[in-house]
Amino acid sequence: MLELLVCALFTIVPDYLFRRYGQGKRLGREITLFSVWFELRWGIVTCVMLTVGLITVIFYNHPSTTSATVFFRSVPIIPEINGRVAQVHVGVSEKVAQGAPIFTLDSTRQQAAVETARRKLAEVDAALVVARADILTYDGKIEEAKSALQQALDELQTKRELKRRNDNVVATREIERLENITAGREAAVASTTASQAAAQTKISTLLPAERASAEAALAQAEVELSKTVVRAGFNGHVEQFTLRPGDIVNPFMRPAGAIIPEEAGRGRLQAGFGQIEAQVIKVGMVAEVTCISKPWTVIPMVVTGVQDFIAAGQIRSGEQLIDAQQVARPGTILAYMEPLYPGGLDGVTPGSSCIANAYSNNHDIIAAKDTGTLRRIALHAVDATGLVHAMLLRIQALVLPIKTLVFSGH
Repeated sequence: MLELLVCALFTIVPDYLFRRYGQGKRLGREITLFSVWFELRWGIVTCVMLTVGLITVIFYNHPSTTSATVFFRSVPIIPEINGRVAQVHVGVSEKVAQGAPIFTLDSTRQQAAVETARRKLAEVDAALVVARADILTYDGKIEEAKSALQQALDELQTKRELKRRNDNVVATREIERLENITAGREAAVASTTASQAAAQTKISTLLPAERASAEAALAQAEVELSKTVVRAGFNGHVEQFTLRPGDIVNPFMRPAGAIIPEEAGRGRLQAGFGQIEAQVIKVGMVAEVTCISKPWTVIPMVVTGVQDFIAAGQIRSGEQLIDAQQVARPGTILAYMEPLYPGGLDGVTPGSSCIANAYSNNHDIIAAKDTGTLRRIALHAVDATGLVHAMLLRIQALVLPIKTLVFSGH
């Protein structure tokens, strides 16, 4: 309507003035309700064409959208293990700090595993004490075996000396018996020494390895026990948390609730523009938004990012082929906007619906030396039409609360 009125000032009004004062035709006589088209046909046709062209220039070079929302991230509260809820530490809606417990699962099995791992560690420590005592035992056995060996050697040597002096004094069979006894006692010394070495190896190698395994098993059991307490990973707000003791939670099927990060939806707004604006929306464009949750306020913004893909065209691997007719609605170009000044989105509730305008800026092209005069004039006119769109946004911001409260029936 505003564009039509502006265009009428340059088309229909001059045509009427020419008919009235140039041709002498009077309103209500020659110019009547039935002769308006014939008398003012040139002005009306020119006005319609100019209006269509102006609207096209404005909406193409200064895109607008009502699909602007302050999106925020909600994180599902999911435990790492299955279990039955034993205790709930927060209410249905409550602020939580990072690391604060949210709920606790039944930990009977995990506590039993921790106790088993601790007993295994104590068992290894006891085995280490026993092995050290065995070392002392083997020391005594070695001394005893060496003493018996020495006694056998002395007796064998005495018998051999007697036989050397008088062959009939000692029988050959006696010498052989003493030699066998000596060999057996030498083997006993070697066996006891080997047993002592094995016990020493057990102390230095086997038992430390078993203790390290027991410590690892204890650490793993304690980790599993810690998973029974679900904590907040960041500062946020728990919402719609209806979990109660006795409920079963499953990380794959049933989240316990949702937690919204403290900073979610506080510094960025997302707007979806029509696909025809893909060549116009650029990073750095100045924009303005007005939101329902903060009425009668126009917030200066700047485009900080433009998504390179349109969500309507995404596909996933499956057993069915994709038909293009399945895309019922064309997708939009997603643009990320941030406040031009600090605190611009203060007071805007995350999730609020907004109206957004973006404005083209051709200053660099106009200032370039190789830009022609006609093109400079045209680009100046294009930039100037952004004023119309800014006026429209302010009119929308003015009537939006009235439209929402009165004409929507709420």
